[in-house]
Amino acid sequence: MPHRNARLTVYGRQLLIDRVQSGRPVAHVAAEMGISRATAHKWVRRWRQEGPSGLHDRSSRPRTTPHRTPAEVETQVCQLRATRKLGPARLGPIVGLPPST
Repeated sequence: MPHRNARLTVYGRQLLIDRVQSGRPVAHVAAEMGISRATAHKWVRRWRQEGPSGLHDRSSRPRTTPHRTPAEVETQVCQLRATRKLGPARLGPIVGLPPST
């Protein structure tokens, strides 16, 4: 399901591809559909690389989170929250983290 501000659904993306495949310039098709040339080229590129499956929505979740709190510390914080009922300002110094983490 596309996000609520998305200009194109999967059907609209397929329509974009069909129009480009018929020989029309990507910029002209993008203008007709109310999207930027960069967005149109992105969908055309994904379609060429992945085929029809490239037109579906992707997760916006990052592939990696390099600064994520280690699992051991996360477990310790969760246990302290459950047993002592402390907030982040009190838990931070106990586990050695800033309160905003």
